[in-house]
Amino acid sequence: MIKWFLRRQIAAFERLWNYDASYIHELIDADPRAAMAFGKVISLSQYRQDIPAAPHCAAGLVAVMAEDCGPCTQLTIDMAQRQGVDPAVLRAVVARDFAAMPYEVALAARFAEKTLAHAPEANDLREEVLRLWGRRGLVSLAFAITSGRLFPTVKYALGHGHACTRLTIGGETQPVLRELTQAA
Repeated sequence: MIKWFLRRQIAAFERLWNYDASYIHELIDADPRAAMAFGKVISLSQYRQDIPAAPHCAAGLVAVMAEDCGPCTQLTIDMAQRQGVDPAVLRAVVARDFAAMPYEVALAARFAEKTLAHAPEANDLREEVLRLWGRRGLVSLAFAITSGRLFPTVKYALGHGHACTRLTIGGETQPVLRELTQAA
């Protein structure tokens, strides 16, 4: 019964987002408790306090791009657009065009990039994040970065990763600059 319920939830998610969640179906088949544990991560990815949607989504997008340049990245873009993030901003994040990003978005994207690289520059950026959004804003970015990497990592580990694809943002298609995501 629990497998049926979980499959139904995932099927609805797939329809809503036009996303292939075969790897989650595999989790359900292997152990429904594993799928339920994985589902708890969703609340981590949705935690956003004291920070606007655009910088929060930018940090998550940088993180997901560090692990994926295919369907997970597209899903992150689609979810950001549904939250009202301007497609032009998302295109700038994907292209790492910091000059085209509003200051707060560039800060969040740079912070995510430097955090993922364990770079010392993350310390100064963290201080600016704290100044602008406080502790809860910092936690929100930390969770966005962490969850952004988690989903594609589990997907690839289970053998469901896909080759890089072109992304559609605000109706426009553009390539993923994969070398930039790996440089982070």
